[in-house]
Amino acid sequence: MSTAVSDSLAIGADTPIDLGALERAAAGPLGVRLDDEVLRRVDDCHAFALRRIGDGRPVYGATTGFGPLVGYEGRAEASDQCDNVLAHLTAGQGPDLDPETVRATMLVRLGSLCRGHSGVAVTVVDSLVAALATPFAPAVPRLGSLGASGDLVPLAYLARALRGEGYAHLDGRRIPAAEALALAGLTPMELGGRDALALVNGTSLTAAAAGLAAASLLRSRAIAVRLSAALTDVLGALPAFADPRLLDAFGHPEAARVGGELRALLDGLDPSGTRPLQEPYSVRCVPQLVGAAGTSVAHAAEVVRRDMNSVSDNPLFFPDRDLVAHGGNFFGQPVAFAADLMTLAATQLGNLAERQLDLLIDPHRNGGLPPMLSPDPGRQHAVQGLQVTATAMVAAMRRSAHPASVQSLPTNLHNQDVIPFGTQAALNALDAARMLRLLHGSLAVALRQAAHVGERRLAPATAALVEELGVFCRPIERDRPLDEETRRAADLLDTLAGPRP
Repeated sequence: MSTAVSDSLAIGADTPIDLGALERAAAGPLGVRLDDEVLRRVDDCHAFALRRIGDGRPVYGATTGFGPLVGYEGRAEASDQCDNVLAHLTAGQGPDLDPETVRATMLVRLGSLCRGHSGVAVTVVDSLVAALATPFAPAVPRLGSLGASGDLVPLAYLARALRGEGYAHLDGRRIPAAEALALAGLTPMELGGRDALALVNGTSLTAAAAGLAAASLLRSRAIAVRLSAALTDVLGALPAFADPRLLDAFGHPEAARVGGELRALLDGLDPSGTRPLQEPYSVRCVPQLVGAAGTSVAHAAEVVRRDMNSVSDNPLFFPDRDLVAHGGNFFGQPVAFAADLMTLAATQLGNLAERQLDLLIDPHRNGGLPPMLSPDPGRQHAVQGLQVTATAMVAAMRRSAHPASVQSLPTNLHNQDVIPFGTQAALNALDAARMLRLLHGSLAVALRQAAHVGERRLAPATAALVEELGVFCRPIERDRPLDEETRRAADLLDTLAGPRP
């Protein structure tokens, strides 16, 4: 199998991995280049780790058992110890994570190992680099990680697949990992020393899932502004709620920024003159709501960026200081809090989009547009099914918005007596971000239909949006399936939101 690598990433000694790189790794083959200093640092740390493991002093997970069994000796042979790490952690359950999230996880794990404090062999980072250059993605079950002691169970599946054990996804198929490696032109990864523990003992899935959520939500914040402006225009509402003096007095810079964006998008608006003095909150309070969501997502994204570039193993090796440091960097509390915050922000943006859709289809509140935006109510139902699905999605988002980061449960003989559930928090945030995209896609399809049945003269920005949507979303004169159009609208909105962060 030959694989065309259309994108590349250079990792230097101190090069951070950003959200854009994360999304590129998730999307498909990514050529990663490691500079000579990275390889030297990894190799020096590996040699130091082997010396310390061999000199008789205890090194967690190399000379000892794992977790609460640290007081017992580990297996004598390094390869046997590596097998044991992966074997006892292969206990995950639930459906597979999507390949995109797993590939993003591979990049985050690679970046962490390249910091040169994990003690892995250069061949391990070479194997990750080679896999990322293909469509290969290990099959990893969703349930198993607590976000404490690293993402042990999911990363064990990742490591086993790279060895040719278990299953993997390749070109849309779930097949035995050994077969997938062969088809992708990859060599099974060999593990020795503490390689296996270094692969699993970090919060790379937590950081990757939260990073993908953050990247999506940064776009969704911009999309919410654009759709809110289009709604204001289609309704013929007055844009007084975006007055700069009003928003400056509010004292929150992000709300004022949203107001400025709204004013630019509404340039050329022709108010209908029939709207009430004060619009419903789903129009009037957009700067305050979207501004607050933007502030929260920006904060969370910064926390996640730090975590994506952290070293979350235990122990860490510092050859220049002759130090093996045992501690708790694998405790994913920062991202757990950040991910829960993103879920809350996404859910409130989802509430806004769903209420805006409801306002748009209600003939008692939408300025005289027909019910359900139907050109022939009763015989044609237009966006009626679309709204039902939007309501179901926002309900699902609300159910998942309960914070995961405070649901600590002791486990493993109370060795893990307090845990952050960062992985569940991150996956919740990613689920919410993906549903928000579809809610925005639903609202966009409805706005395109409202422009058709309303026949108002629109501001240039709204008219441009309607035209772009019209390429694949024609006016609804007769009822038709809208599922694919909603997904395509979501993709278009992502493009219009700008480059990857």
